[in-house]
Amino acid sequence: MRQEGLHTPVIPDNELVSIHATDPFATPDDQRSPLRRLRGRLPAPVTLWTAGGGDTRPAGLTVSSMLVADGDPGRVAGLVDDESDLWTALETTGRFAVVPLAEGDNQLAERFAGLMPAPGGLFATGDWAHTPFGPVPRGYPWAGCRLDRAAAFGWSLLVEATVEVVEPAEPAAKPLLHHRGRYTSI
Repeated sequence: MRQEGLHTPVIPDNELVSIHATDPFATPDDQRSPLRRLRGRLPAPVTLWTAGGGDTRPAGLTVSSMLVADGDPGRVAGLVDDESDLWTALETTGRFAVVPLAEGDNQLAERFAGLMPAPGGLFATGDWAHTPFGPVPRGYPWAGCRLDRAAAFGWSLLVEATVEVVEPAEPAAKPLLHHRGRYTSI
């Protein structure tokens, strides 16, 4: 029930509301690693890597440090956390799916990066197709990959794989990119 004299303010669509203009928990610029600062200035594609299904519990992770190499066969390489559920599932099955995310997929990326709550699990919301490589969101392009090798690389694992299947989706959407700690697109 609305009380007399109280009202909900109307905020125009073009005005953002925020408590802080910057991240209050961010490390100050002068204390950040110069290498991380350099890396932050390189725009990176935001992809979702998934593995598992069937006998192996599905897992996924947002991966921005990755590349695709054309060839016969095509290859992918990416940096993955060796303590992640994704690595456990990927190592068990030897297969995984790579899904390029698109403009507007910020919450999906945040959920699989562990930065946003996922009540019921990572795959509880959305429409997922189950493939032999891992679950993929319906209507998205994806590649099914076979694990070739993994090796320590900095604080991550460098995962190398052969692309076995490519399922493009049309029309092509604007890619989601990560640049200087924020999502953007081109």
